[in-house]
Amino acid sequence: MKDEILGHLNDPGQLEKLYRANKTTFKRAFSTLYPGLKGNTLADCWNERLNYESDEINWGTGRELLFVIVASLAAGFIAKLPAVFHIDEEFFYPRNIGFIVFPLLTVYFAWKNKLSAAKIAFIVGATLAGALFINLFPIAQKSDTLILSCIHLLLFLWSVLGFAFVGEMRNDGEKRLRFLKYNGDLVVMTTLILIAGAIMTGITLGLFSLIGFDIKEFYFKNVVIVGLAAVPIVGTCLTEANPQLVGKVSPVIAKIFSPLVIMMLVIYLIAIVYSGKNPYNNREFLLVFNALLVGVMAIIFFSVAEASKATKSYTETWILFLLSVLTIVVNGVALSAILFRISEWGLTPNRAAILGGNVLILINLLLVTTQLFKVLSKKADITGVGKTIAFYLPIYFIWTIIVTFIFPLIFGFK
Repeated sequence: MKDEILGHLNDPGQLEKLYRANKTTFKRAFSTLYPGLKGNTLADCWNERLNYESDEINWGTGRELLFVIVASLAAGFIAKLPAVFHIDEEFFYPRNIGFIVFPLLTVYFAWKNKLSAAKIAFIVGATLAGALFINLFPIAQKSDTLILSCIHLLLFLWSVLGFAFVGEMRNDGEKRLRFLKYNGDLVVMTTLILIAGAIMTGITLGLFSLIGFDIKEFYFKNVVIVGLAAVPIVGTCLTEANPQLVGKVSPVIAKIFSPLVIMMLVIYLIAIVYSGKNPYNNREFLLVFNALLVGVMAIIFFSVAEASKATKSYTETWILFLLSVLTIVVNGVALSAILFRISEWGLTPNRAAILGGNVLILINLLLVTTQLFKVLSKKADITGVGKTIAFYLPIYFIWTIIVTFIFPLIFGFK
């Protein structure tokens, strides 16, 4: 891309074509070249264009705003289905909580990216398959495979959302990393909206109580439920229409927490030795250990996803490398613990799911750590790490399909 930009530097039409063909790659390549192009009128114009940030909040087009309103109401209606049709809440919510928001977000990106009829058919088919399977799942007093299916169905629907976001199945690393970045930005935006909503809820309930009206039950059963269902949709619209709102917050959070997590992991691993507790004979400890593993993995992935530029400071790369190495150690402990439990007490759906997940995460970590080492050795740049992560994402999708749909059949829905 750099050579093409330099070769057509005085051809505005061709530069526009290059930009429209791949905006992210063009911006990254141009940002690298610009220090040597300052003074060139066309280059200066492109620099301003690519780095312009408006201080005004963009609420999107009229059609996007209408979609947000309709989708928010639809999400609220789905969340209220148990109350409207007298469905058992303990049956409905564990199985269908993912369908309150994910399909509507998927529709948003499918519409925005103008997906073909074949791709839309795939999305609809996958979503309906998940809905039918989980709701026709045999009712049992205790079913580990049902719990696993409910949990992994969320990841399955998230993967379908990722397909709608990327718009294709081929390995487009840039778009897949943008999807991870979107998730990080959405978490930040959703948190801000929830904090504002909590403050408004407190004020509203307080004001009504002052005049003798107790609206807590009505408010929480209607306004809060509908509001919670609408938050991810509103947050998505705001982040997509205003990338500058949280675009600089997520990288700062990643930079702050990465070294803090390293210190926490070192202290925690040392504390395990002195505490006498271990994941080998303590089931709850193993679950917390795996939750910690997933959380640290998320920090690594989002940190790399934020590194859309071809350069990243040497210190930051070292921090990510050390964090990856420590996470491999944590993963090794968790993996040895689950193997020990399987050898002692046999294979169960939960142990099989944790074993498979840990193996996949370990392989991914090893690949990422190898790429980070190459960056430190100046044999590659940080984009190689991003490509590794992007390449591996569909493997997680396949694993969610196995656990959600195949595990119940293998273990007899137990």
